[in-house]
Amino acid sequence: MRVGDDIHLFQDTCHVYVLRSGRTAVLIDFGSGAVLDHLADYGVDEVTDVLVTHHHRDQVQGLARAAAAGIRIWVPPVERDLIADVDEHWRTRPLDNDYDVRQDRFSLLEQVPVTGTVAEYRTVRYGGFDIHTLPLPGHTPGSVGYLVDTGGRRLAFTGDLIHGEGRLWSLAATQWAYTGFHANAGMEGVAATVLSCLQLLDREPDILLPSHGDPVTDPPAAVARLRTRLQELLDMRREKPWDPEPMLRSPWKPVTPHLLRNVTSMANSYALLSDHGTALLLDFGYDLTTGLPGGHDRSSRRPLLASIEALKRDYGIDRVEVALPTHYHDDHVAGFNLLREVHGAEVWSPARIAPVLHSPQRWDLPCLWYDPIPVDRELPDNTPVTWREYEIGVHDLPGHTPYAAAYSFTADGRRIIATGDQQNTAWEPGLKPELLNYQYRNRFRIDDFTRSAELYRKLDPQLMISGHWQPFEVTHAYLDMLLDEGQRLARLHREILPRDVDFGAEGFGARISPYRSVVAPGGRLRLSAEVVNPFPGPETATVRLVLPRGWQAATDCAEVRLAGHGTGTAGFEIRVPEDAAPVERARVAVDLTVGRMRFGQQAEALVSVR
Repeated sequence: MRVGDDIHLFQDTCHVYVLRSGRTAVLIDFGSGAVLDHLADYGVDEVTDVLVTHHHRDQVQGLARAAAAGIRIWVPPVERDLIADVDEHWRTRPLDNDYDVRQDRFSLLEQVPVTGTVAEYRTVRYGGFDIHTLPLPGHTPGSVGYLVDTGGRRLAFTGDLIHGEGRLWSLAATQWAYTGFHANAGMEGVAATVLSCLQLLDREPDILLPSHGDPVTDPPAAVARLRTRLQELLDMRREKPWDPEPMLRSPWKPVTPHLLRNVTSMANSYALLSDHGTALLLDFGYDLTTGLPGGHDRSSRRPLLASIEALKRDYGIDRVEVALPTHYHDDHVAGFNLLREVHGAEVWSPARIAPVLHSPQRWDLPCLWYDPIPVDRELPDNTPVTWREYEIGVHDLPGHTPYAAAYSFTADGRRIIATGDQQNTAWEPGLKPELLNYQYRNRFRIDDFTRSAELYRKLDPQLMISGHWQPFEVTHAYLDMLLDEGQRLARLHREILPRDVDFGAEGFGARISPYRSVVAPGGRLRLSAEVVNPFPGPETATVRLVLPRGWQAATDCAEVRLAGHGTGTAGFEIRVPEDAAPVERARVAVDLTVGRMRFGQQAEALVSVR
């Protein structure tokens, strides 16, 4: 079927679109691969590229044939692992007591190597066509669509976002998570579909070319039909009716005239506006969120940039210059790389946070983003930095995690402090307590919240902005309460934990870095063990390396002299045998003795041999 100038539809397990340029073609999706047997029907001798809209098997089940033919394969960034590394997904996907209801198992049975990922929000030339990639979450969290201008018309290849005249190929696919506490729980993909359809219409396509169903020749009418029914379905499960328009049209709400809050993101992000027409973002994680999918693999988490267009449109911003993290957690930094790639934003980070961002696999911490985030400018701790007309104080903020910072600045005559997830600013005397947001695996230390309260008293802010709560008018009574609560938290830990052995709030005496490593058979690996003296007086720590069978080390035991309650480091070089079999996450440990007390295998690291 011909659907446009040199654009043809081949019916297979899904619609495969053939974009012909001379005697070569680019394919949108691949189905079973049978299209390769019919190229002559379209006057095509060679396929140069396949662009995939989403990972489902009906789109890609024959993709190995494309790889064997030397065709370049391009896939959505979020779903690369479900195609190129799907063997690992099948091996590790939880099946027992499984509450992850996504259709991530509707994936290839065996992995296929890919050439790369498509560039979201950007236009790239494939074959003879300039193709723009538009994120279209809905049918899957990571789905994309492709826009092509040809013959005076704009064609939108939409995957399974929409079916025919305004239906869905699958409602089940849009249920990304089990029923839970989010307002859209169990309907995350339904809400995302509505938002994606509206964003698609903003691009003014003349025709929609879906993976299933007839071409859509009246996109606004089809979307209107679908939107009405999806919103009715969604509102059946919500306490309050859902209105998607504000999420797209006005995602930023003023805190002050020059400070805006993104109300559509999972964790708050803030835009500090310069009179030079540029913006600095404090955090930027999951934009335009409709609820997180189940699971924690790479395909379950997707950054978007929908709010940036509104920032430019509504506030006269030419570009986002800088992104600053309050801490390293994924919901605060997931969008940083995309901001850099699409908008050229620089990532500035306090020195204490930067190593976690750019080398996440070295760290044994929760909530790490999957990919390294390069840092363009490392900021000295506790030293102010100038951006445009603002002087921004950069302050260590231990508590929620030691890899965190507070930022103090003045905007529109108000002293403001950004505190990330440190506390929830929900205090109402006699009614609601304040939550000091400590998490032990984040490496909380007993006196952290006392220190942060003292910092706040020193800075004396008028307004506090945080990661998940409303902007808060600060009073001296609130600051006094934070100090009292920080001291109470520290006192309770000291009264509950042992006095004679003090490993702090975490309760462990050693930590190995890097936590995750990859080494080849016959390769060498350097590990560093940080050890803690839990006693008040100086002691010698004996650190013994525990290795998998057959592995060796230059030395498997080190002694470190430690001051009272001090820390020290022991280094080791490990040799993996030449004949070592491939293994994932082999365990290496250190057995710790401090003075006369043996604490055993206090820390582990994971080493994969590939």
